[in-house]
Amino acid sequence: MAKSPKAPKAPKPGKAGKAQKAPADPSKMSRRQQMLETYRMTKKSDPRIGLWILGSFLVFGAIGFVVFKILPGSGVIEWILSIVGGLLAGVLAAMIIFGRRAQNAAYTQMEGQPGAAAAALGMLRRGWVTEPAIAFNRQQDVVHRVVGPPGIVLIGEGNPTRVRQLLASERRKHERVASEAPIHEIVCGRGEGEVPLPKLVRKVQKLGRKVKGPELTDIIHRLKAMDANRSAIPIPKGPVPTSMKGMRGNLRGR
Repeated sequence: MAKSPKAPKAPKPGKAGKAQKAPADPSKMSRRQQMLETYRMTKKSDPRIGLWILGSFLVFGAIGFVVFKILPGSGVIEWILSIVGGLLAGVLAAMIIFGRRAQNAAYTQMEGQPGAAAAALGMLRRGWVTEPAIAFNRQQDVVHRVVGPPGIVLIGEGNPTRVRQLLASERRKHERVASEAPIHEIVCGRGEGEVPLPKLVRKVQKLGRKVKGPELTDIIHRLKAMDANRSAIPIPKGPVPTSMKGMRGNLRGR
């Protein structure tokens, strides 16, 4: 009895046919994975990041070793303390340098993308409530909102003329529901009178403390009620950078 011919095997897909893996969610990564992902991201725009980390470790490690070596002591304990002190000083310096350069690299990669300001505002500490894209238009000009110690901060990004119109409209809406709350307006960008993305968080934090805890809670509740009455409108298309999410735990406080 003749054997039926075997069906030909399907050719293996090449590199072009392989499905690209979706980027991992930073919130589900371990601390080590977040550090590695942050390093890879930083190296794309800062190829010398490895040299900076190594150099800072060696220089400050040597300084730490010398400082502990001149402290009173003798014998094996003196050497152990000097080595441990040098290692701790080197690691601390390397982590600080890594955090600063990683933050700058993240801002460089995000700047100019839709939603970059919202991603940067995610670096704010506790006590701040950030609401991205509370208002926008068809041209993808966006207004974000931050509520915190300074009161209500409206941040616009996009075309300066259109953004200022959006900000003025949102200011009127917010004044109707929270007239006693201070309202600040910021345009994120590189133009005259605008705040560059790398300086946005610092600018918001420097607006001062004008609202106390109970007042802040009342403002947040009023704004939630206002947002609930907004007409349902689609979120603007375009990539919203998420690289700052993975860095937030590593860079806060550094």
